[in-house]
Amino acid sequence: MLRGNERFIAGTPKHPRQDVETRAELAHLQTPRAALFGCSDSRLAAEIIFDLGLGDLFVVRNAGQVISDSVIGSLEYAVEVLGVALIVVLGHDECGAVRAAIDSQLPDAAPLPGHIRTLVQRIVPAIAEVAAERADDGSLLSAPDAGAVGRAHLRDTVGQLLESSEIITAAVAEGRLAVVGANYRLAEGRAVADIAIGEI
Repeated sequence: MLRGNERFIAGTPKHPRQDVETRAELAHLQTPRAALFGCSDSRLAAEIIFDLGLGDLFVVRNAGQVISDSVIGSLEYAVEVLGVALIVVLGHDECGAVRAAIDSQLPDAAPLPGHIRTLVQRIVPAIAEVAAERADDGSLLSAPDAGAVGRAHLRDTVGQLLESSEIITAAVAEGRLAVVGANYRLAEGRAVADIAIGEI
């Protein structure tokens, strides 16, 4: 994945395993090398930024890479059934969900509509980790750095994944799985590891 990301950064992707033969070969069986849980941001297309092909990566995405039962179940499937040896949790800069979480804590913030509020509330604890100053009503006195909130949320997400899944925690303890939290820099195109659990 690192080599593929370097090719993407350099503008020299190989676009591997994207041909008719690979498609036919994978029609009845998948054996991905890794799983990726990332933000659903349209600029974060996992196979493209890591220059991977069909069947190489088991991808789970939602806005703000927020842990949920469906995410955990999908990643457990990747580990237990497909046998992946690596889970990458991928956050990124300029994340709309992180910005929405910060904005929701500012004075006079408008209520978020529908299920957006539920999703954004899962990111709010990361704000408390980087912003200590609050008004008497609990609102933020000033907006914290979104990058710092995003990094705190990434680490929280990795921790929640391990706390919520006995299957994933056991696989890490047995030495057959590593979990890496990484941040993607949109302008540069680079994924940078921030936290690693287990043997890579």
